Amino acid sequence: MRVGKLNWDDLKYVIDNHRGLKREEVRISNGIGEDCAVVNYGDYECVISTDPVTGANENIGRIAVHINCNDIASCGVEPIGILVTILAPPTATLEELHNVMEEIHEEALNLNVEIIGGHTEITEAVNKTIVSCTAIGKTNKNSAISTSGAKIGDDIVVTKDLCIEGTSILINDFPNECRAVLSEEEYKEAKEYVKSISVVREGIIAGRVGVNSMHDITEGGLFGALWELSKSSNVGFKVYEQQLPITNITKKLCNRFNLDPLKFISSGSMIITCSHGEQLVKEFKKNGIKGTLIGKITGSKGIVIKDDMELEVDPPEADELFNI
Repeated sequence: MRVGKLNWDDLKYVIDNHRGLKREEVRISNGIGEDCAVVNYGDYECVISTDPVTGANENIGRIAVHINCNDIASCGVEPIGILVTILAPPTATLEELHNVMEEIHEEALNLNVEIIGGHTEITEAVNKTIVSCTAIGKTNKNSAISTSGAKIGDDIVVTKDLCIEGTSILINDFPNECRAVLSEEEYKEAKEYVKSISVVREGIIAGRVGVNSMHDITEGGLFGALWELSKSSNVGFKVYEQQLPITNITKKLCNRFNLDPLKFISSGSMIITCSHGEQLVKEFKKNGIKGTLIGKITGSKGIVIKDDMELEVDPPEADELFNI
């Protein structure tokens, strides 16, 4: 099989046909584009998400914490705890495991999150260390925001710059190739990208302001996330390529590795849809967060405007990272 996520049709079949018994306490179940489950506990809801890190070799502990806490934040909810599973090959050293857990510990402290459980195992079933986390958040009843809430006419806002995570992975896993096309200042700047892959602050701000839907941009990049959001909400979208926030550093590296930045893993950015995009961007700016209006939610089809041409966005395939 092809490396990366299952294609959209295969994944939808697997999810739709293997859900177990439906429980009345579960208000929202995971699904295509819906990264969190929401379970009702009376006056409160528990928000839960889980994800592994498989595409990176460096900073895997940091990335694992953030991609899972980002999912919780995409519901407008603050994460409170994580469970950590580490599967390491026999070639791993105790020092390497300590380093991974130190990264997880540091990022958990930064996010005010407690490490509440997990599992660590040495196994021949993997050829490199895999870290998978489950994150948990708590909020008031019926207040968690879903991916499926986008409405026709909504503004589409993205936070920070696209491809933050992907660029960070390239810098750490392929340093020599990156140095060949970046200046020393650019290289040092890109090394800092890993510190920006959390979207917890903007998720909580957006939840407070009030928005219709949120989705963090992970594997498959912007186009993958927009596709998932549109299918989850049964809507379309129209975005403008010239308005998409991509740094020159990222553009240089994508050219070097022949990658499409719009299909490149982008933890650190979030898609938000709402009726008051400009107001939301101003609120982000007041809090030191970059927000960019990139388009609108429409009635059907996913469209990107490029050089005054309307191009239809195809269903997401494997992330560009796996093409290296």
